[in-house]
Amino acid sequence: MILEHSLPTTPKGIQQAFRRIPRSRIALETGTHSPWVSRQLTEMGHEVIVAHARNVRLIGESSRKDDQLDARTLARVARIDPGLLGPVRHRSAEAQIHLTVIRARAALVNAARGLTKSYGQRLRKCGTEQMNREIAKGLSQELRDALDPLLGEIESLNERIAEYNRRAEQIAKEVHPEVALLKQVKGVGTLIALTYILTLDDPHRFHRSRDAGCFLGLRPGRRNSGNSEPQLHISKEGDRYLRTLLVQGAHYILGPFGQDSDLRCWGLKLAERGGKNAEKRAVVAVARKLTVLLHKLWVSGEVYEPLRNNHKVESAVA
Repeated sequence: MILEHSLPTTPKGIQQAFRRIPRSRIALETGTHSPWVSRQLTEMGHEVIVAHARNVRLIGESSRKDDQLDARTLARVARIDPGLLGPVRHRSAEAQIHLTVIRARAALVNAARGLTKSYGQRLRKCGTEQMNREIAKGLSQELRDALDPLLGEIESLNERIAEYNRRAEQIAKEVHPEVALLKQVKGVGTLIALTYILTLDDPHRFHRSRDAGCFLGLRPGRRNSGNSEPQLHISKEGDRYLRTLLVQGAHYILGPFGQDSDLRCWGLKLAERGGKNAEKRAVVAVARKLTVLLHKLWVSGEVYEPLRNNHKVESAVA
């Protein structure tokens, strides 16, 4: 033990505490402050490991838990094997700012719907982009008056998102050329593509495209022991909002307006296997394959062929 020290969680406090020490390996848990703290420490030249809080059960489930013991345990594990911490990689500051706008709009929409339901009334069904004051016309006057400022904020955020989308389309070659690659898949619009790109931030962080599905928690959990291989739910790790958007994209692909494609055919066959949860499993499975497909298109820059597998089969038969 060389030093134990408490410090204020501010940029100035971080600077004062770590600027005088030589380059070191620093481990911290994921949390509200971990994105900007990890960026600042990295800029100062330190090796930073952001431990996934769910993976460090030695800390979270300890019967003797306090900040000092947590810090000591984190330091010991980081010294032995950083891989045991399930390190995560935070997105860039720019990506975090853009995602904040997108998520703020989603949070306001959910708040408006939740408040309306608690009053015994319902807002009309519509997409997030269509949420505005007009859809509240069927509500009682007192509820409309209460929700008016909130719906006004949603309209404002919708305008900002639309403006950002237009700007991204105009300068795609300079800023986000990946958006066009991902939007080749019918059912993937600007919102899904942008959120996907901003959340993953760097496609080369994954060795294989299939790892992107695991990163977003769309793979089934595994608890095999001996001959026992129980079917578990998806892990639901990673970004919840992007996972929700990808599931929405999967619903469109499997729905009546979905484009005929290998992915759609595979998902429909999976849904036909029977069982009350077959359709739900098919949607999640398509969302997982969609995650892998989008990453593959992003990395390779290939032109998307919806019926690529079918064409291969036809060529083989011919």
